[in-house]
Order: sequence, then C-alpha cells, then structure tokens
Amino acid sequence: MTVLYEDNHIIIVNKTVSEIVQGDKTGDKPLSEIVKEYLKEKYNKPGNVFCGVTHRLDRPTSGIVVFAKTSKALSRLNDMFKNKEISKTYWAIVKNTPKQPEGTLKHYLVRNEKQNKSYAYDTEKPDSKQAILHYKLIARSDKYSLLEIDLETGRHHQIRCQLAKIGSPIKGDLKYGAERSNPDGGISLHARKISFIHPVSKELIEVTAPVPEDNLWQAFGGI
Repeated sequence: MTVLYEDNHIIIVNKTVSEIVQGDKTGDKPLSEIVKEYLKEKYNKPGNVFCGVTHRLDRPTSGIVVFAKTSKALSRLNDMFKNKEISKTYWAIVKNTPKQPEGTLKHYLVRNEKQNKSYAYDTEKPDSKQAILHYKLIARSDKYSLLEIDLETGRHHQIRCQLAKIGSPIKGDLKYGAERSNPDGGISLHARKISFIHPVSKELIEVTAPVPEDNLWQAFGGI
C-alpha cells in the first residue's frame, strides 16, 4: 500500500487494480482493513482503529482513494463528495481515439444490477440517470490514446460506459468492449488527481497518484 498523503484526519492511498476498497462477497481483505492495520501498527494503537470509507473505486481501477481517520472528517467528506466539492481527475487509456480531441459527453445511464453493468443512451429512459463527463486527449501512441477525464456526475461505471458508447473502450475492459484483458486483470483507468479544501484545517489539498508500473502507463506517465 502506498500512502500519498496523511494527517490527523485523513489518509489518501494509491489503490492497485487487485484491491477492493470495501469488503464484498469475494471475502478478500479490503483496502479499508489494510489501512486500519497500517494505522494500528504505525501509531501503536490498542483496540479498534477508525477508518471511514468516503468513496469507492471499481476493483479493476487504480489510483487515489481517500479514507477518513476521524468521524468528524468522515461526515464532512461525505457531504463534500455529495455536494461535488471534491475535484477528481482520471486518466484512461483507450483503443480508439475519440473523433474530437476534447469534448463533453452527456448520456443517460441505466444500471443493470444482475449484470453489474450500465448502459448509455442518448435520450432519457425509465430509471435512467444523467451522466456528464469532460475529456481531453493528452497523448497518443501507435495503438492507444491517453485521455484526461473530469467527472461532473458520479454514476455506476460512468467513465467505462460512456467511453464505450462513443466507440473508445478502455484498454482491458472486456465488460465494455475491449478486445482482450490486461495481464494484471485490471483495466487502464486510473484515478490520477484529487483536489479539495481540507474538511478540518480548511487548507487546499492537491494529490497526484503515480501511474501503474506497466510499460504503456509508464510511457504515457512521463508526459
């Protein structure tokens, strides 16, 4: 586990593609428990250690995850995420370059719980939720393109679903149209940056996560 930022109230870590943020039916140890163990050992704390989950990343996605070390920070961060007071920037490696080098995608997403998948439509559908993101092409190789993405809404599988809808599926994302999986079983979607006003100290916090260590990410990560 790589710690990117830590103070008395929050801890920000760089999640790998194999980790889950919270416990699920797989029974695998979640990142929240790993953080608790880290805090318990680092500060030699007896008994239970508090570690509040403020948001999630899909298991095959890597990058920044923010945890709260105090209940005060947790409640305030929850409100900040809800009120869109936290700016998150993602990087995605896609197979087909979007027709426009930058733009805004607006779709209506319908979530299928059984399939754990979302479907994007151009017009509103029953039970759909509007999804908006902004993207910009920042690098290209022979086969792939690197996009920087800012989310305006936070929907289930939003980036994965919307990019697939415009014909630019994320590398390794079999669920949304990629031709083959990545060797590590993840997808090439990385929560790259986060920026927000600290819920307690009121200081500006800006954190950037290093990209994963595979060759393609490293090639793009040098920009």
